[in-house]
Amino acid sequence: MHFGMAGWLKIKDADTYYYRTDKPADKEWPPKYWKFLLETTEPKTEAAFVDFRRLSRIRLVDCPADEIRSYSPLKENGPDPVADKDILTLSWLDEKLKSKKVPIKALLLDQANISGIGNWMGDEILYNARIHPEQYSNTLRDDQIKDLHTSIHYVCKTAFDLLADSEKFPEHWLFKHRWGKGKKNQPSVLPNGDKITFLTVGGRTSAVVPAVQKKTGPVTEDADGDAAPGAKRKRGVKHESDSEHELKQETSKAPKVKKEVDEKPTNEATGRRRSTRVRK
Repeated sequence: MHFGMAGWLKIKDADTYYYRTDKPADKEWPPKYWKFLLETTEPKTEAAFVDFRRLSRIRLVDCPADEIRSYSPLKENGPDPVADKDILTLSWLDEKLKSKKVPIKALLLDQANISGIGNWMGDEILYNARIHPEQYSNTLRDDQIKDLHTSIHYVCKTAFDLLADSEKFPEHWLFKHRWGKGKKNQPSVLPNGDKITFLTVGGRTSAVVPAVQKKTGPVTEDADGDAAPGAKRKRGVKHESDSEHELKQETSKAPKVKKEVDEKPTNEATGRRRSTRVRK
């Protein structure tokens, strides 16, 4: 199951943090926007796959359950920081980073490299490791790679152990302070006053704290106007939010409307073309 931006698996008569609601209509079964219902026998219950944006996906894999990661599409994924801690070692990460020349944030989000790291988690990992998201992966120093390796396991394990209940996340995490973007009278800053800026890396909005996430090598774009010596900078890049990015993707897939132009002939007396009517 791929939940996309807004999908979820709602279990009947069970309270799940993400889907928690006080609206009576949202407590009905099957829930609103359900796409798929699954019934189990032991224990007997029902689960509903919900998604109001229709960006999520379900794939049925015919294989033994304990071997599912050996079948497509999971076999194409990289190791999971929680389930494959013995694989995602410091030496493995060092080799992976040096074998590619891509922004480190984009590398973390690519499931073919590492499984299970989403957008906010990638930002949290890089903030904790004090690494700028635009810096090329093959330019990180050995000490930065070590910090990154530690941060990956720390952030992923903490979120997993807390069952993704964000109210229990550590107060010093970037996650607790990054949601002020675009809101009036709610500046995006940390409690110590450090500013949080936003830019697009790998097609996703990234939250960055320039005061601690310095550029120590070549980067793809310049977020705060303080590029490191020799860093490349692309100008005129429009930064967009996750929702804007997803909406753009949805719009691009929509069928194009054919426009038919119905023009009246030119007025012979004046030589001017008469009014034009466009029908969609």
